[in-house]
Amino acid sequence: MASTLGSCATSARPGPAAAGPGPRKPNIIFILTDDLGYGDLGCYGQAQIETPCLDAMAAEGVRFTQCYAGSTVCAPSRCCLMTGLHTGHALVRGNARVPLRPDDVTVAEILKAAGYTTGLVGKWGLGEPDTTGVPNRQGFDYFFGYLNQGRAHNYYPDYLWRNEERIELEGNVEDKDRPRVSIERTQYSHDLFTQEALAFVERHQAEPFFLYLAYTIPHANNERGRVDGDGMEVPDYGAYAGRDWPNPQKGHAAMIARMDRDVGRLFERLRALGLDDDTIVFFTSDNGPHKEGGADPAFFQSAGPLRGYKRDLYEGGIRVPGMVRWPGRIAPGALSDHVWAFWDFLPTAAELAGVDAPAGLDGISFVPALLGEAAAGRPQENHDFLYWEFHEGPASKQAARTGDWKGVRLQPDRPLELYNMAADVGEKNDIAGNHPDVVARIEAYLATARTESADWPLRRPKTKKK
Repeated sequence: MASTLGSCATSARPGPAAAGPGPRKPNIIFILTDDLGYGDLGCYGQAQIETPCLDAMAAEGVRFTQCYAGSTVCAPSRCCLMTGLHTGHALVRGNARVPLRPDDVTVAEILKAAGYTTGLVGKWGLGEPDTTGVPNRQGFDYFFGYLNQGRAHNYYPDYLWRNEERIELEGNVEDKDRPRVSIERTQYSHDLFTQEALAFVERHQAEPFFLYLAYTIPHANNERGRVDGDGMEVPDYGAYAGRDWPNPQKGHAAMIARMDRDVGRLFERLRALGLDDDTIVFFTSDNGPHKEGGADPAFFQSAGPLRGYKRDLYEGGIRVPGMVRWPGRIAPGALSDHVWAFWDFLPTAAELAGVDAPAGLDGISFVPALLGEAAAGRPQENHDFLYWEFHEGPASKQAARTGDWKGVRLQPDRPLELYNMAADVGEKNDIAGNHPDVVARIEAYLATARTESADWPLRRPKTKKK
């Protein structure tokens, strides 16, 4: 297969500029993929799927080895990203349809108040139509995409939303006997999202903007997967059509290649408009790789060296790719082991915009980890603890990380598993019995890490009636 690296060749500068803001606030773009694993990109060790544009992004910026999603499924992960709170404090802690409230403060609201034009293209998942949670009521000036995360997994929808208007997509006709499968494939939502993102950048090139580009690739169309076993819905398999692979794996690779190509198109547009030096771009995934729609994460080693997948609180479910690029400000080719999580994005974006983040957040700005402590003018602050909880299945699960230690509890009142991330990133050896002092410290933290939630109480397995 011919490489496309030439179209995404690196053009990195020698290093970060001296401390001090530029003439305008930086544009901020946050690209979020859906179910992309830690090992799905070439720059993270992927050997079979080519990702030249994202590999070039890593070469032109900083690649983080310890970036964490907000959760192990989409809606709570996105809530953490938008609000700066972890799942012990966030409103949305699972995939139930709970809309954000008027008093929930989002990163879009913070940036809009700082003079940014704000746009969301893609998947939202934090508010249904006519609720307080729709994007235009949560700080976004412009929205195009899916509101409901369930509908977002059909790549040929019959409608999308533009702001609060339902936009019918002509040609995406559903077959009543095989809904969302036998359809006229004319408008692939991912392609529409790329068009909308490029247009948003064009429209707002003269002013600071925040673009949240929430792609749905490579999530499966689970309904189609149940019908014919292949839920990796993509217009064509491209360079992978001739591979001796199962069709879902061809689709998985083709989806990622398509997304990689379009990230390259976005960088090309920034360069053409003269915005490259004025724009900081983040790239990551909302959780680990899935086992849905016929996909097999073991086929491509999508979790890399990590244990577990989507819906696990082991590393494979929550540790994700994380790259940031800002020519002239972030040193090219940097590799960072700084630990950050989705709830750190809001305070980071606020600092980049030159405004204060709200009090009471779980997040910590990681601007010094991006620009260097000298350029940022202060040392990087680190978390004492990171926290996750998850409520699908027979019982709630919890996990916490402090330093190199990570504790995992698979259900309330069950003994804590303990792993050393520096020595055992694959979480193969539970060493809780060897370190009772560390276990006690994490236990004490877990007792205070969360506020009670009527929607997501800590659930214990139901006992069987005798």
